[in-house]
Amino acid sequence: MAAAVTRRANALRIDTPDGYAVADVESGRGACAAADSPPAKRTKDDVWVAADEGEMPGNVSGDCARPLLFRTMKVKASILHPYRFLILVRLIAVVAFFGWRVKHRNHDGVWLWTTSMVADTWFALSWILNQLPKLNPIKRVPDMAALAHLYGSSGDANLPGIDVFVTTVDPVDEPILYTVNTILSILATDYPVDRYACYLSDDGGTLVHYEAMVEVASFAELWVPFCRKHCVEPRSPENYFGMKTQPCVGGNAGEFMRDHRRVRREYEEFKVRIDSLSSTIRKRSDAYNKGDGLRATWMADGTQWPGTWIEQADNHRRGQHAGIVQVILTHPSCKTQLGSPASTGNPFDFSNVDTRLPMLVYISREKRPGYNHQKKAGAMNAMLRVSALLSNAPFIINFDCDHYINNSQAFRVPMCFMLDPRDGQNTAFVQFPQRFDDVDPTDRYANHNRVFFDGTMLCLNGIQGPSYLGTGTMFRRVALYGMEPPRYRAENIKLLGKAGNKFGNSIPLVNSMPDAAVQERSITPVLVDEQLSNDLATLMTCAYDERSSWGRDVGWVYDIATEDVATGFRMHRQGWRSTYCSMEPAAFRGTAPINLTERLYQLLRWSGGSLEMFFSHSNALLAGRRMHPLQRVAYLNMSTYPIVTVFILAYNLFPVLWLFSDQLYIQRPFGTYIMYLVAVIAMVHVIGMFEVKWAGITVLDWFRNEQFYMIAATGVYPTAVLYLALKLVTGKGIYFRLTSKQTEACSNDKFADLYTVRWVPLLIPTVAVLVVNVAAVGAAIGKAATWGFFTEQAQHVVLGMMFNMCILVLLYPFALGIMGQWGKRPVILFVILVMATGAVGVLHFTLHAQYPAEVAAFAGEASLTGSSG
Repeated sequence: MAAAVTRRANALRIDTPDGYAVADVESGRGACAAADSPPAKRTKDDVWVAADEGEMPGNVSGDCARPLLFRTMKVKASILHPYRFLILVRLIAVVAFFGWRVKHRNHDGVWLWTTSMVADTWFALSWILNQLPKLNPIKRVPDMAALAHLYGSSGDANLPGIDVFVTTVDPVDEPILYTVNTILSILATDYPVDRYACYLSDDGGTLVHYEAMVEVASFAELWVPFCRKHCVEPRSPENYFGMKTQPCVGGNAGEFMRDHRRVRREYEEFKVRIDSLSSTIRKRSDAYNKGDGLRATWMADGTQWPGTWIEQADNHRRGQHAGIVQVILTHPSCKTQLGSPASTGNPFDFSNVDTRLPMLVYISREKRPGYNHQKKAGAMNAMLRVSALLSNAPFIINFDCDHYINNSQAFRVPMCFMLDPRDGQNTAFVQFPQRFDDVDPTDRYANHNRVFFDGTMLCLNGIQGPSYLGTGTMFRRVALYGMEPPRYRAENIKLLGKAGNKFGNSIPLVNSMPDAAVQERSITPVLVDEQLSNDLATLMTCAYDERSSWGRDVGWVYDIATEDVATGFRMHRQGWRSTYCSMEPAAFRGTAPINLTERLYQLLRWSGGSLEMFFSHSNALLAGRRMHPLQRVAYLNMSTYPIVTVFILAYNLFPVLWLFSDQLYIQRPFGTYIMYLVAVIAMVHVIGMFEVKWAGITVLDWFRNEQFYMIAATGVYPTAVLYLALKLVTGKGIYFRLTSKQTEACSNDKFADLYTVRWVPLLIPTVAVLVVNVAAVGAAIGKAATWGFFTEQAQHVVLGMMFNMCILVLLYPFALGIMGQWGKRPVILFVILVMATGAVGVLHFTLHAQYPAEVAAFAGEASLTGSSG
């Protein structure tokens, strides 16, 4: 029974395209699973069908045959073939459009015609780069029953070891309550407790993070057994207690309610202690420093904190402090340890619950002035080295500090891909989609990003696999070490004589690498003695990376804002594969910035880092033959997509000429031009509807993506291009600020950040586009009134105005965002827009109506249209 109650109650439900609920039927998963498991039922699926798996390499008959651990699904031919045909038709239409434009060159406005031709050519190229990798969408569905069969009756006997990495920097921008909930969800996940370890990297070196982990270790002694006993989901206490209902699963309802009330009360007290840590540490330090000129920060045991002090001093400030490794929870024994029965002093009955806790380690790497510490990539590499000596698990999962485990089966699912007998050993990482809490119901700023996660990333499954997205990813450790996949290795890993200085000067680190290549390996407890402490300190020094391959061929990639995409690119370039996996409930959930300014800064960092990839050794054009051609195209698109937005911004600002000129021609004859334009743009949207269908997203998800792409294309992406141009000219790197996850939301308004305006220069270009297009609509109305609404000139004016109206519709979320609190009432925005366009129209009519003869003499076909790409 002890083994049973440590596992999740809810039967695991994978996101299956064929309508089956894939329950975790693993033998011995106990009454919990049976209590909550819905009957497996089949519903009609009109999108996905099973793909032909073919012959399994190395498969043998009889009892020695290894089962396949996942199924491959493909889009039905009735959807996929029309989708591909439409792409071909649009490609032909674009070529015909360009041929027609060249044949009917506009001689009256050569500069405008030439600019639009260059822009449309780039639009077409960008569309092709974006579309080609989507030709073969594939979905892979893990088979948890097969995993259980492969690893014995309990499913736990031989599961590999996992090291879990969590990174944080600032307890203000990244609220510490997020971090502690993430760690608690990891400690309580459903995976053999002696087969995984959790590491927190605090890159700020603050005592508040360390003492928060001490509090976490104490509260986990109650929270983790409670989760195991009552099969709690999710296992982040803040999110669990924030649910409207917490169902009782597989146990006595009365006992559950009693335990629930007590644990919730304990959690509220835990939060009070976490919130007061800063003041507690300050008061303690003031007491120790009383009468002493030194303003040190003191730990609870009466020793000075070796990291950053509250009142910073030499060797104790941000960017200048010693390295720290503290094992807060040691590695547990392999034997089950049952808790105590209820008693007078202990109201909880954990007598049938395994109360062991996994290993928990706090890390803060050394920082010194004059060194480039490489931000998150440097912190991840330090954790990678330290964990090699403490646990050395063959698999690694990394999280941002605000991403918690939402489904306690999340560690088991990626094992179906890593251990699959077909190509598992050649899989470098498994990427889960990012899901977010506390996003406004309408998802105004497209935070869910479903088009990218469930569309683009899913399509890459049909090539070499999705790119690495920075969080919610399981890695094979040797892939991070820069090793080649087995299919390209002539023999097993042999490092001792060949490593040189590639991995630095730590012999224990190099000696640990062959063990890390054994994927069935668990975690072996180690004794942290003086020698090991010295070895760990060496691995965390600032200078360790110097004259080694760390940051380029080993570990996370340095000198780039998007170290995640660049790191995944290096693995794909070596020939490794990756897999995209979605499950329900979502494996992990996190927080997203719902403030407009913070969201734009986030996109600025991503787009700037993407451009840096193109001008670095991570350029897709430089990848070798091992990278699939379409995977190369996908990375090329990822690293160049911001460039096209320079032309989008130009198109959106062209209407300013409309205000000062009665004649403006992009192309003649105008009617044919409009026909081509409508056709090629309409086909893009029809193709998009096919993608909405097989990606399983909503039309609103797709439309929000279109809206926020236009918002970013008129401000953020051109700014990223400008930043990169300055970097190439000056040779100086660009600083991209950390996205703040701090919220101003209060109990009365959950989405207060949505209505907070933080004016920064990044908003100016989009505001300018908004103003220009509002004025252009007004000018068009004024011109039509001047010329007569039923004249040919007026009809052309109205067609040109449709472009401006489309831009305003796409910029609608941005307009609401800059209105602040007034954005709660969209009707105010409509009134402002109507009044503004009306005022411009009346002004234009007033200025030009008194000269009808002159206007008629010079009036002609006038149009301003948008991109045809």
